[in-house]
Amino acid sequence: MKLLEINEAKEPAKGIMENTKTKMGAVPNLFKMMANNPSLLKAYTQADETFRNDSGFTSQEQEVVLLSVAIYNGCTYCVAAHSFIAMKQSNVSRDILDALRAQKDLPDAKLDALSKFATSVAKERGYPTEEATRAFKDAGYGDEHIAGVVTGVGMKTMSNYINHIGKTPVDDMFAEFKWEK
Repeated sequence: MKLLEINEAKEPAKGIMENTKTKMGAVPNLFKMMANNPSLLKAYTQADETFRNDSGFTSQEQEVVLLSVAIYNGCTYCVAAHSFIAMKQSNVSRDILDALRAQKDLPDAKLDALSKFATSVAKERGYPTEEATRAFKDAGYGDEHIAGVVTGVGMKTMSNYINHIGKTPVDDMFAEFKWEK
């Protein structure tokens, strides 16, 4: 698959890419790959926006969900990008990030329960284990958060799958966080 530049994209992908370039100074390769079909880029960016604004999770919890799913799915692009976001924008501690990336227990019990639940939802295709669900609820999460995890899993499924199929190269800005399964 081809990475599309702004001038090659159809609307609404073209507008999304232009807005992204204005905000970030560049268009990430993920968006260039998703622009091959505007419905994918639009669906992904809308899911991301509502996940960020309406999921009921802190920015740290959001990155735990997104990284847990990307790591489970083996998406080298998304693990690098969300590691960058976790460290540079969401104040995720280095020990949490390192544990996530190494697929080890997290040093924070609540975030560990969140990570394990998100991974279980992805791994079990919407049928998380009783153990993961119980630990998640015991950690203080409720129905709102279950639905929020489903949003995160759906969002990462879109990006992980297109990255796998398109072999999306990791952007230079995320290079220090490259990861291999």
